[in-house]
Amino acid sequence: MNMKLNILSAFVLMSGAVFAQTADDPTIMVVNGQPVSRSEFEYSYNKNNSDGVIDKKNIDEYVDLFINYKLKVCAALDAKYDTLQSFKDEFAQYRDQQVEPLLVTDADVEAEARNIYDQTVAGIGPDGLIQTAHILIRADQQAPQAEWDAAKVRVDSIYAALKDGADFAELAKKVSQDPGSAAQGGLLPFVQRGQLVKEYEDAAFALQPGQMSGIVQSPYGYHIILMKERKMLEPFEFHHDNIIRFMEQRNIREHIASQKVTKMVEESHGALTKEQLMEQKAEEFSAKDIELKYLIQEYHDGLLLYEISNRLVWDKAAKDEAGLEKFFKQHKKKYAWDEPRYKGMAYHVKEQSQVKAVADCVKKLKFDDWANALRTTFNADSVIRIRVEKGIFKKGDNALIDSAVFKKDTTVTKLKDYPIDAVYGKVLKKGPEDYTDVKGLVVADYQEQLEKEWVADLRRRYAVTVDEKVLKTVNNHE
Repeated sequence: MNMKLNILSAFVLMSGAVFAQTADDPTIMVVNGQPVSRSEFEYSYNKNNSDGVIDKKNIDEYVDLFINYKLKVCAALDAKYDTLQSFKDEFAQYRDQQVEPLLVTDADVEAEARNIYDQTVAGIGPDGLIQTAHILIRADQQAPQAEWDAAKVRVDSIYAALKDGADFAELAKKVSQDPGSAAQGGLLPFVQRGQLVKEYEDAAFALQPGQMSGIVQSPYGYHIILMKERKMLEPFEFHHDNIIRFMEQRNIREHIASQKVTKMVEESHGALTKEQLMEQKAEEFSAKDIELKYLIQEYHDGLLLYEISNRLVWDKAAKDEAGLEKFFKQHKKKYAWDEPRYKGMAYHVKEQSQVKAVADCVKKLKFDDWANALRTTFNADSVIRIRVEKGIFKKGDNALIDSAVFKKDTTVTKLKDYPIDAVYGKVLKKGPEDYTDVKGLVVADYQEQLEKEWVADLRRRYAVTVDEKVLKTVNNHE
């Protein structure tokens, strides 16, 4: 935002005009002094409550969610997360993806389609396109002479049959050793010069429609070639739709847009950088397309929301071991189990002596360290000496533990090459020992608590005013 806009914004806020409404898009709320239009709220509400959304909210329910969202963005802006280079780069990349295609006009697409056609015509050259059929008798380039001699005898007999009037297509289906074309009677697609091996190309381009070559030797073996058709490329209009489809498949619009951006920057003679140009164009297009405006703003604010939420809630909760432990102890009853669990492992070894060795390996270690200790002690090289299933098991999770620990009458399937089964661990009857036993649940609940505390703090820090009259007109106005 330039200095003039900053001064204007400050003047409007100081004058108490933040609730000023336009007839067609009134202000629905003011968050930290910033007005939010009804159209912005409607865009967000309708997008997050469309037909495919499972947990739909009514407007009153959504207001609180929307306010919380706006408050978090305010906090991120105050913390200057929008000045981080990582944020700037990611946002600019997304914005440009939305804006660049809008720089491409129908005239640009048509001009590029014509350019592709003209380049194709130039590449084809004066000899045009040919379509041939062939019969191939293979002989590998490195094959001994005897193999080539045998192939030559066979192709000579085929050539004689064709000279005597045999049908080329039927013979190709029966004897050609090019499986791709044999099923089509030897027919190949239209080609231009440079798309075939030289020996085949020289012989083929010398033919006129209906003419058959002699026996042609190439690195693939022996060919007999029949010229089917020669032509120049049809007019541009004939290929127009196919060229457009080709352009869409290859994302050539992106190339056109990139070229236009580069040209615009060059023509500014140093007055504009690419970043400044794209920001300018985003503002221009957004002024004409409110959906684009809110889509870009949504991504901008969403990036900020992710960054601040990750730092203050998600990542913080996941790494705060002391906080997780304290939270677990305060809410331990919530994580109680309705039936015992077995905290340990079921394992399978080759020799009886390994049963005790495995238990001795882990008995003095923290549960989380078992896996690494077992791997480095027993399976450090390419030989897998033991098989282990480690975890916190309830009845029904593991047949061996069901049988050995919970004394269930169940069938334990032996592992091939690991005939001896054993278990090691302990039964937890009253619930988890510490938060690590139910870490996923505790982290999620701790994050939820941090989120609530954060939102409560934001509600205290930032003023929010909602215009209830305008709120009642959401999705219900002319």
